[in-house]
Amino acid sequence: MVVVGQLEQRGVTIDRVRSEKDLGEVVLLVACVFDVPEVSRVPVHRGVEILDPDPELCVRVNPVGDGGERDVEAVFGDGAATAIDSVMLPKVGSGAAVVDLAGLLAEHGQELPVLALLETADGVLDAEGIASAGPTDAVLLGAEDLAADVGATRTREGTEILHAREHTVLAASSTGVDAIDTLYTDYEDDEGLAADAAFGRDLGFDGKMAIHPGQVPIINDAFTPDEADVEWARKVLAARDEAAASDVGVFAVDGEMIDAPLIAQAEDVVRRYEAATGE
Repeated sequence: MVVVGQLEQRGVTIDRVRSEKDLGEVVLLVACVFDVPEVSRVPVHRGVEILDPDPELCVRVNPVGDGGERDVEAVFGDGAATAIDSVMLPKVGSGAAVVDLAGLLAEHGQELPVLALLETADGVLDAEGIASAGPTDAVLLGAEDLAADVGATRTREGTEILHAREHTVLAASSTGVDAIDTLYTDYEDDEGLAADAAFGRDLGFDGKMAIHPGQVPIINDAFTPDEADVEWARKVLAARDEAAASDVGVFAVDGEMIDAPLIAQAEDVVRRYEAATGE
């Protein structure tokens, strides 16, 4: 999954995003951000009304008590659009914040999954509580704001956010929601993005946020298993089915003994491949 957000701030229009090839599994984000004046928020409602994109459409709203009420009314008030698939909540510090947003959405007749953005120390430390809150569908790491919150210096190596990355993955895995890795802010550095996306994949993330449509194919490529991995996974699953049909408890594939963790790994490889390719 790739979450593409706040593109209008960088001169990238929604039409351009939709015209890009090989987008794969993409969530397109329309944002009501903290520094946008109140007078500028109303057009978000109208824009969402006429937008029915091929990617999943997510609207970012501010927290309840900090402009969220106004944002939800602007998007879901009278004549609300029906194209919205999910809502992103920034600066999430506890599971209660997700529940509060769900209650506000319910007042407007909406029951939508929430993408919870962890970008403070409180959010990372309560990642499991946030991930386990009923409406939460995914937890996303916002490393730039997190670094500012804790006084860390962002580096190319990213060692200052490694613990937060690992903690986010563990919280998501333990609660059964997706974990989405932080942005790679240099959208002109394709090589660096590819390496960072691959590192996030190896940590266990299910996807990554993007700030430019040109980043999407690179991220999708990093999170799409290669042909050799897919071939191995399909062999494992076929052998599993044959063993089950023959009431055989132990089996091997290409000389490798297969146990439950490897079966789970094979299932994950096939799932990610099918999600990315539609095959």
